Amino acid sequence: MAEIPAALVKQLREKTGAGFMECKKALTEANGNLEEAETILRKRGIAVAQKKASREANEGLVGTYIHTGGKLGVLVEVNCESDFVARTADFQQLVHDIAMHIAAADPRYIRKEDVSEEDVAKEKDIQRGRALQEGKPEKVVDKIVEGRMSKFYEEICLYEQPFVKDNSITVKELITSLIAKLGENVVVSRMARFKVGEAS
Repeated sequence: MAEIPAALVKQLREKTGAGFMECKKALTEANGNLEEAETILRKRGIAVAQKKASREANEGLVGTYIHTGGKLGVLVEVNCESDFVARTADFQQLVHDIAMHIAAADPRYIRKEDVSEEDVAKEKDIQRGRALQEGKPEKVVDKIVEGRMSKFYEEICLYEQPFVKDNSITVKELITSLIAKLGENVVVSRMARFKVGEAS
């Protein structure tokens, strides 16, 4: 394809937050197709995001969300690597969105790995009993239990839950797309949800 117009590169940069050369390369690869180029960048960005996930994230913000009427409130700490990123509108929006999501979806844990062994064993036991009760053959029970466990994690773990503002992605995917855009590791480290009259 002929030379990619600078205006097109600029448009892709604004949409994705990726660098000039990356945008130009992706547009060349996609023959000038903006949507296809964005997909190429997202695929690469996600790969980049995975590499960043092991880096220390000691900066960030504590976000709050108080639901209308003041009967429900959330505190959440979201970390990134630099104070510069913590001050960006994208990061602040993410913190707000996550606080709002916690208010709506009421996760008990942040990640699957945080769920206590006791809770996991108890749930597996319940699901195994349920599958056997339904008359499922013994040889497929383990597979059924595994499938139901992913549903269990989706219900109680923040990262596994479908994002309330766009349930086609999980909260983890939402965070990963921001890692790709900002170029820094982003993690949720603590959360607390308060509802009037509800014991913690």
